[in-house]
Amino acid sequence: MHFPAGSYEALGDTDVAAASRSLIFVVEDDGDIARLISHNLQAAGFDVQSFVSGGSVVSEALREMPSLVLLDVMLPGADGFELCRQIRQTPTLSSTPIIFLTAKTAEADRVKGLEMGGDDYITKPFSPRELVARVRSVLRGLRQPAVAPEVLRLGDLMIDASSMTVLAQGRAVLTTVREFRLLEYLASHAGRVLTRDQLLDAVWKETPFVTPRSIDVYVRRLREKIEPDPRHPKYLKTLRGIGYRFESPR
Repeated sequence: MHFPAGSYEALGDTDVAAASRSLIFVVEDDGDIARLISHNLQAAGFDVQSFVSGGSVVSEALREMPSLVLLDVMLPGADGFELCRQIRQTPTLSSTPIIFLTAKTAEADRVKGLEMGGDDYITKPFSPRELVARVRSVLRGLRQPAVAPEVLRLGDLMIDASSMTVLAQGRAVLTTVREFRLLEYLASHAGRVLTRDQLLDAVWKETPFVTPRSIDVYVRRLREKIEPDPRHPKYLKTLRGIGYRFESPR
């Protein structure tokens, strides 16, 4: 895949910041793009491991846990969506942040990426500065201090902000970073009607790809994970034309 000259610019020394040597897996079959991504992430203080296909990503991730996976959609063999599915279905890796990086710009592709469990979606051509900023934004979500009590107990739902764990009806629920932050925000404002724009501002401050429709996708995914009957939710209520409300069972 080729991009117009000037589509990318390298980061300068002023962009180097402490990244706690987080390990980023870059899955990208275009060698030039992979080298550009690796250079800029390393310049920003990250460790990088690159892959040209998804074949060995899961096994390598089990051996050395990455802080985040930057994942191209169009890969040889199984595509990025399939690899995302494999990661989300592997218990040890299920909460690993995933950012899709792709030339596929249609809304349907972005929604599919969200539904598969992606935390962000960056389209090509991209700015390396923006890519690094988005990586940092997703990783900040892992360290973001809770504004609510560390443990929320609402009905048969338990949300532990300190360990980013969720229990529903006594069973562990695996969530992505964004899913957890959305659920935590809604639950900590139980009883309050929150518009989609309010939720975007609270959970996705620096992620321009997320749209009001994306919020609906995340809520649907959360319902499938925490509700006894997702078709008749008792926690995540829809206020048509307005937004959502977390309802604490009496």
